[in-house]
Amino acid sequence: MDLGISGKWAIVCASSKGLGRGSAEALAAEGVNLVITARTAETLEATADHIRKSWPVEVIAIPGDITTEAGRAEVLKACPAPDILVNNAGGPPPGDFRDWSLEDWQKALNANMLTPIEMIKATVDGMQARGFGRIVNITSAAVKSPIDILGLSNGARAGLTGFVAGISRKTVAHNVTINNLLPGPFDTDRLAGNFKAVSKATGKSIAEVKAERAAQNPAGRFGTAEEFGAACAFLCSDKAGFITGQNILMDGGAFPGTM
Repeated sequence: MDLGISGKWAIVCASSKGLGRGSAEALAAEGVNLVITARTAETLEATADHIRKSWPVEVIAIPGDITTEAGRAEVLKACPAPDILVNNAGGPPPGDFRDWSLEDWQKALNANMLTPIEMIKATVDGMQARGFGRIVNITSAAVKSPIDILGLSNGARAGLTGFVAGISRKTVAHNVTINNLLPGPFDTDRLAGNFKAVSKATGKSIAEVKAERAAQNPAGRFGTAEEFGAACAFLCSDKAGFITGQNILMDGGAFPGTM
């Protein structure tokens, strides 16, 4: 299927590895030019080189922290009029809510709620004026099925979800859609960090925790960044103009509800 977005420009945040990289690569495979950003310059440039060698698209790598005003300014300077925006940022650490300070909550809200909102605010009016825009927020399955040790993430991402529910109904008439992708257990560094925390709490080895978690999923495995990227690319396509304000769960069937 031709997704109809070849030649367009996308900003993909936190895209040097994991689900952000999977999304960037899927868009590149569709002919989308990219501005990618992440905090670690070396890893980011390696990702940019790989994409340039693999697909005939332009790739601009902007090292920096997208959760800061300066980091956002550099990205938007490189691509002031994106057609596509993929919001992504590393999730806050797991733990017991009794141990979290107000500063911990403020960091989580800034990274996983306020930063995406700031990026949307900076780009959505231009998208509407040009008559095309696709915004995808990478959130978490914990929005739909909260995990107690991920309370910082649960709260911050739920706030973003509520915000998107309202604004996405205002922009769609201008062919600008805003949707959320909710990853469950994907084979990423983030998941590995969660395994480490569970291992420490239970005394089990990381390998044991990982094997048990995979076996518990109806799919019997973890998702891949390539699978996630493909879903993201479709939501960014010109075929997805009638999908907005949705929270699309990708968890291998782990959530037991009917909807």
